[in-house]
Amino acid sequence: MQTNQIFLLFCGVLLALGLAAFFMARAKATRTRASGTAMYAQPDQYAWFSVLTTAGPAVLVGVVGAFVMLLVGAEIPTPYLLSGSLVIAAVGLLFGMRQVRPDFHARQAIEKVIQVILATAAMVSILTTLGILISIVFEAIRFFQIQSFWDFITGTTWDPGASFLAAAGRADEAGSAAQFGSIPLFAGTFLITLIAMLVAIPVGLFAAIYMAEFAPDRIRTLAKPVLEVLAGIPTVVYGFFAAITVAPIVVDIAGWLGLEASYSNALAPGLVMGIMIIPFISSLSDDVITAVPDSMRQGSLALGMTKAETIKSVVLPASLPGIISASLLAVSRALGETMIVVMAAGMRPNLTANPLEDMTTVTVRIVAALTGDQEFESAETLSAFALGLVLFVVTLALNMVSVIMIRRFREKYRSNNL
Repeated sequence: MQTNQIFLLFCGVLLALGLAAFFMARAKATRTRASGTAMYAQPDQYAWFSVLTTAGPAVLVGVVGAFVMLLVGAEIPTPYLLSGSLVIAAVGLLFGMRQVRPDFHARQAIEKVIQVILATAAMVSILTTLGILISIVFEAIRFFQIQSFWDFITGTTWDPGASFLAAAGRADEAGSAAQFGSIPLFAGTFLITLIAMLVAIPVGLFAAIYMAEFAPDRIRTLAKPVLEVLAGIPTVVYGFFAAITVAPIVVDIAGWLGLEASYSNALAPGLVMGIMIIPFISSLSDDVITAVPDSMRQGSLALGMTKAETIKSVVLPASLPGIISASLLAVSRALGETMIVVMAAGMRPNLTANPLEDMTTVTVRIVAALTGDQEFESAETLSAFALGLVLFVVTLALNMVSVIMIRRFREKYRSNNL
C-alpha cells in the first residue's frame, strides 16, 4: 500500500476508535447514573474524556515520530509508526473506559487537558523564535570564524564579489580582499525606514484620530475597510508603483529644484513603503483611541476644554502606549521589506545620507547572498546569516526600548491622574 493510503486508513481507524470511545463511555456513564449512583460529571463529559485519552496520545506519538525523523534523520517505517499509534489509541480507549466511575472528575480532567493545549499553543511562537535564532546563530558563528566581527560591524565597504573571484582562481581580477562592512547596508535600511515612518506615522495617526473622534458612522464604516485594503496589496505591486511612477516624479521634482537624483533612489521606495504601512498604524491606533472610556472625554468637555484640547490632553496620552506599539509594528514591517527596495532603490551598497541616490538594505543583500550561484560554505552565503542575526538583535532592541517607553508612559500617566 502507498503512504497516502496507509495514512487514510490510519485516520479512518482512529476516527472509528474515537467514536467508539465516545458512545461506549457515554452509555456506561448513563447506565451508572440511571442506577441511582451520584457522579461528579455529566455522561457527555466522560465521553469526551475517553475521546481525548484515545485520540490524543495516538496523535502525539505520530507527531513526535515525524519530528524525530525530521530532526534526527532516523527512518521509521510509516506502517510501524501508525500501527504503534493505533495500539496506543486502543490502550487509551481502555483507560478512558476505566475512568468512567462515580469518583472521577471528568470535567476537571478535560479542563486540565484544554489548559495544556492552550499552553502548548502559546509556546509555539516562543519555540519558533528560539528555533529561528539558533539556526541563524550557528551559521553566523561560522561566518565570523572566516571574517572579523569587528570589521563586519564597523566596516564601510561591502564587496563580497572579491571572495568569489579569489575562490575561482582569479585573484588578479579580485584586486583586494573581500570586504564585508555592514554599515552601508544598515545605513540604507535605517534611512529608507525613517522616510517610511515620516510618512506613515503622521498620516496613519491623523487618519485614526479622524475616524475615531470626528468621522460619522457612515464614513467610518466605509473609510476604514478601504484604508485597510492597502495592507492586502502585494509588495511587488508597490514595487512597480515606486519604480515606474514615484521614482520618475522624484527625479523630475529634484531636477526642477536643481538637484541631481537617480532613478534608483531611496526616497521613492521610502515614500511608497510609508503608504503601505499606513494601515498598520491607522487601524491599531484607531482601536486604541476608540477604547479610551467616553467618561474621560465627557469629563474633559465638562471642564470647558474644546474637543481638540480633549484629544490632545486626554485621549492621546491615554492611548499613547498603544500608539507606540502600532508604530513599532510598522517599523518592524519596514525593516523587513525587500521587494520595494529591490525594484526602486537598487542593490548597490552605498554609504550616503542623500535619499536621492541609490542604495540597498540588509534584507536585499540577504536574498542576494542566498539565491546566488556560490557555494553554501562561501563567506558571501554565510554573510546572510550574520546580517540576519544583527537585524534580529536590532529588532529585539527596538522591542525592548518600546516596552520600557510604554511602561514609563503608563506610570507617568497613572501618577498624573492620582
